[in-house]
Amino acid sequence: AHLEESGGGLVQAGGSLRLSCAVSGFTSDDHAIGWFRQAPGKEREGVSCMSTSDGSTYYADSVKGRFTMSRDNAKNTVYLEMNSLKPEDTAVYYCAADESYYYCSGYGLRALMDYWGKGTLVTVSS
Repeated sequence: AHLEESGGGLVQAGGSLRLSCAVSGFTSDDHAIGWFRQAPGKEREGVSCMSTSDGSTYYADSVKGRFTMSRDNAKNTVYLEMNSLKPEDTAVYYCAADESYYYCSGYGLRALMDYWGKGTLVTVSS
């Protein structure tokens, strides 16, 4: 499978950005897609996780109510809409995927997915 992120950039606190992740190469329509981020000097953390079988989505507490994950099946693209951005949201954001459709319910937001994109940098200025 191949994943490619886009949409990162510099934004002021309180602003919005939408990240995109083009997904290809999966043999099954049922799998899991996640967004993760890694800030300088910190471990990679999960932001959101979606099971494509039923669209159920999990979010980290730190982004609930501000970030929304969605997908466009026709375009094989997953999105992360980020609103009310804070300086602490500054990080490299990664899109990841796993063949296990039950990944989100089984592993939550742990960064253990099989396939990863190269990441896109989001910088939120204060």
